[in-house]
Amino acid sequence: MLIKILLLCIFFAVMIGIGVYTRKHATNVDGFVLGSRSAGPWISAFAYGTSYFSAVVFVGYAGQFGWKYGISSTWIGIGNAVIGSLLAWFVLGRRTRVMTQHIDAKTMPDYFGKRYSSNALKIAASIITFIFLIPYTASVYNGLSRLFGMAFDIPYNVCIIVMAVLTGLYVILGGYMAAALNDFIQGIFMLVGICAVIGAVLNGQGGFYHALTELAAQAPAESEVFPVAGNGIFASFFGPDPMNLLGVVILTSLGTWGLPQMIGKFYAIKSEKAVKTGMIVSTIFAIVVSGGCYFLGGFGRLFSDKINIALDGYDSIIPTMLSTLPDILIGVVIVLVLSASMSTLSSLVLTSSSTLTIDFLGATFLKKMSEKKQVFLMRIFIVVFVAISVIIALNKDKIPNIAQLMGYSWGALAGAFLAPFMYGLYWKKVTKISVWASFILSVVITVTNMIWGYIQSPINAGAITMLISLILVPVVSLLTPKMEEKKMEELFQCFEQKVEVPVKKSLD
Repeated sequence: MLIKILLLCIFFAVMIGIGVYTRKHATNVDGFVLGSRSAGPWISAFAYGTSYFSAVVFVGYAGQFGWKYGISSTWIGIGNAVIGSLLAWFVLGRRTRVMTQHIDAKTMPDYFGKRYSSNALKIAASIITFIFLIPYTASVYNGLSRLFGMAFDIPYNVCIIVMAVLTGLYVILGGYMAAALNDFIQGIFMLVGICAVIGAVLNGQGGFYHALTELAAQAPAESEVFPVAGNGIFASFFGPDPMNLLGVVILTSLGTWGLPQMIGKFYAIKSEKAVKTGMIVSTIFAIVVSGGCYFLGGFGRLFSDKINIALDGYDSIIPTMLSTLPDILIGVVIVLVLSASMSTLSSLVLTSSSTLTIDFLGATFLKKMSEKKQVFLMRIFIVVFVAISVIIALNKDKIPNIAQLMGYSWGALAGAFLAPFMYGLYWKKVTKISVWASFILSVVITVTNMIWGYIQSPINAGAITMLISLILVPVVSLLTPKMEEKKMEELFQCFEQKVEVPVKKSLD
């Protein structure tokens, strides 16, 4: 217990210290929200990766989908690395940085307002962002508190409140740079921690080969019906349910392309070199952390004698697996998950507060706010957002499990924003009406499915929403009035500006 508490104290001291140190970067809106667009490659890559993976992935998704799909759940981690990191940086990184600086957009709703010359789109996007980031934040608190309860026997409510206060504190102090520097340190903890935990868990099961053999011997429960049956399905290449596995891969990988807290990392990149290096680093980070989490979760059924899914739910699987580890490794796990979750939480609360201040109030009731007042209001709304998320998380008996909460959040946000954001970076003919169509479709499907549940899995509902939106936006754009051609030429001129590069970059 002493070791675990000591590790936590060091972790919290470093985190708050960075918040104090970075206060000088948070004196104006650009500094508070984007760190003055000066984030280097490693800072940007780790900020992206640590915002991507949290207790939601480690506790909720790795536990649930590892149990359902066995070792094949590792494909989710591979998809996260290739689609959610490598391709996201390659397709969106440079163009997002160039266009958002050209139109002076600080947030995703700000981008929609200026890219499509519509204040109404900006306001609508800010409302969607604020509302649907709340369940995601609540799910992070939920997952984090379950692990703390296992390790320290501290009441769930106390865990949530302490985490909320600490997260709010360092983001309020230093804004984006506090979050980004903490992300870098927390990312190192995550890389080391996940490798140590996987090694320890497999060693406790007699090594990788023995654990895989035992997993192959596991049979589904009588209540479980899978499309693929037969011996060894939980140790097979694509597992017992390949189609639903594909739905999870799509939501958790392609979904990042439309999440404001993820895309915001591209706004703050410092240089061309930072984009290229960041793409490689974030991909390797995702392979280790996300691939490791799902790989570990795939062995969850080996602990079925200690887990009652009907009573405790899927969110109990990973904490149960880890409860058998030595105290020193449990301490490492706590710092690992705490690192992952605090970085995600800081990104979420910063995105929500900046969106509400700049994009909603700044476009409606307080159009002539000074920079100082905007920064002050963002700090106030950080407190408000954290408080709402905590209230939801405290009512854990009345809310769905972690994976469902995240499915609703990611499905609504990525379904609404992914297509109009991506197409808007590359294609001049995207229309306002097509963006509205994407927003409305996503919100309607998500909300109605929450009420009536006509798509059984929120994960599949989110994946379906994104795919429909990717088709809907270009189709509607071809059928509706185009944006002013002169305006579009001026907007896309930013990609045609000439720059000088050294010979090692180009022979021309």
